[in-house]
Amino acid sequence: MQREPGLLPRILSWLVAALVPVALTLSAVRLLLTPAFLQGEYRTPGFPPDPYGFTLEDRLRWALPTLAYLLNDADISFLADLRLDDGTPLYNARELRHLEDTKRLVQGALRVWSGAWIALALLGAWAWWGRWWREFRRGLARGGWLTVALLGLVILVALASFGPLFVLFHRLFFEGDTWLFAYSDTLIRLFPMRFWRDAFVLAGALALAGALALAWGAKPRRGQP
Repeated sequence: MQREPGLLPRILSWLVAALVPVALTLSAVRLLLTPAFLQGEYRTPGFPPDPYGFTLEDRLRWALPTLAYLLNDADISFLADLRLDDGTPLYNARELRHLEDTKRLVQGALRVWSGAWIALALLGAWAWWGRWWREFRRGLARGGWLTVALLGLVILVALASFGPLFVLFHRLFFEGDTWLFAYSDTLIRLFPMRFWRDAFVLAGALALAGALALAWGAKPRRGQP
């Protein structure tokens, strides 16, 4: 017969459940912050061509250093020094300010991502040595189902009406209208709305798959510790 867990293990189990959606969602986001996603996305059937003339090769040529900037320690001159073939700057001043804001958001999110996994690892070690492993696993399973519920809703909204979701995201994380650009600006030419819809849906699907696996696989079963 299993011993009834104490109050602290039950509380920590719910903390584990709360950390799981953060860890899984940001893991999916991190997987998309890679050259492989750019390579695949630009080659997706039906991906809109640039009406102002960027080819697939042009998009990769400029999107790859933009991605690198978000992940490295360089200042904005890393992008400000880039020039198109006619000598004009790749990004205008408004775009550069937005990319600085985006870098702060991305790197902050990656710190949260690392912190969530470190916390889960420490809680897991404590659970194993402190003999509340079943409660830890129960927390993982709860977190998996919580992630399924949250991301299932986000994916449905993204597929049904992505525009309002995109606007809400930017109003939450960016100031004023600093994220609005002309269709002729480089950021829109490299990353049209289709790019972001696909990224939202794919990140959600990846995290959802991980959540379902966790919800099923981590649930304590009779006879297991």
